[in-house]
Parts: sequence; C-alpha cells; structure tokens
Amino acid sequence: MTILERIQRSDESAFEELFRTYYQGLCNYGNSVLKDMDEAEEVVQNVFCQFWEKRESLDIQISLKSYLYKMVHNTSLNKLKHQKVKNVYEQYQMNIGQGQSQPASHLAIENELESKIKEAIASLPEQCRIVFCLSRYDELKYAEIANQLDISIKTVENHMGKALKILREKLSDYLFLLILLGLNNIIV
Repeated sequence: MTILERIQRSDESAFEELFRTYYQGLCNYGNSVLKDMDEAEEVVQNVFCQFWEKRESLDIQISLKSYLYKMVHNTSLNKLKHQKVKNVYEQYQMNIGQGQSQPASHLAIENELESKIKEAIASLPEQCRIVFCLSRYDELKYAEIANQLDISIKTVENHMGKALKILREKLSDYLFLLILLGLNNIIV
C-alpha cells in the first residue's frame, strides 16, 4: 500500500512520515518564492492542513512530491497576489486620505466588517478559537502554540484548518472587503 493510500485511509503515522520527509524542503521552496521564511512556513503548514482535510477525495496523477511542491507554489503565488492587492489598497488609501478623515460610510463598513469577524471567531469551537487567536493575533508559530497549550503540532494544525474552514464559510460574503481592507490574513 502506498503512502497516499495509507493517508487516504486516515493513517496519521503515514501523514506524519510525509510531513517529516517534505516539510523542510517545501519551506525552503516557499521561501524562494516568498522571500520570507515565516510566510513560507505558514504556507507549507496550510498546504499540509488542506492535504489532510481533502485526503479522501485526492486524485493525484503525478508524484506525491511534485503534487506538494505544486500546492506550495500555487499557494505562495496566491499569497503574493493578495499582498499585491493589499499594497494597491494601502497606496489608494494614502492617495485619497492624505490628511483627510475617512468618510462616515467607509467607517461604517469597517465597523460592520469588524463586527462580522468577531462574531465568526466567537462562533468557533473553544479550542479552535484559542489556537486561531494565538496564531493570528498573538502571532505565535504552531510549535509555540503546541507548547503553550500542551498539545501536539498536528493538533494545532487540525484546529487551525478547522477554524480557517469555518471562517471562510462564514465570511465568504465579505471576502472582497477583507482583501480590500487588508484583513484577508484572517482567513488565509
């Protein structure tokens, strides 16, 4: 039985073997695209979370290694595109807002969006919410979260994957605003 078949049957030891085999190489590759090792590590961790979540429906026609590198490549490019959109928006804000206060309608939209984000985060299961907040707001790495909560890194990854999936669903109507306001890092 191949490692992919074992993973598709929810064999955690096979997944851990895959993770240990490719994690560092994928991080190095992500870093070559993103020019930021922390960002690369986050991309790779998210790729492994997505891989695990979709394991039962995966239909991989290339080598597993090539598939993982392709996922990291695409996710890294998406992250760069999001950053570009964020930079364009920040430049736009600087151009229109030099010395001016924001229009009331803009503030109202931001307040509503902030309220929706808080509501979505509050709806997360407790452990997912704690892990998510430690990652996104306290900016802790998965290993630091695992150490602080006395759980495994894999458990942290699972909680983050679940939290991100729930938040993407709950905030899907607001995705464009999240990107424009530079808050897309919450659900990416």
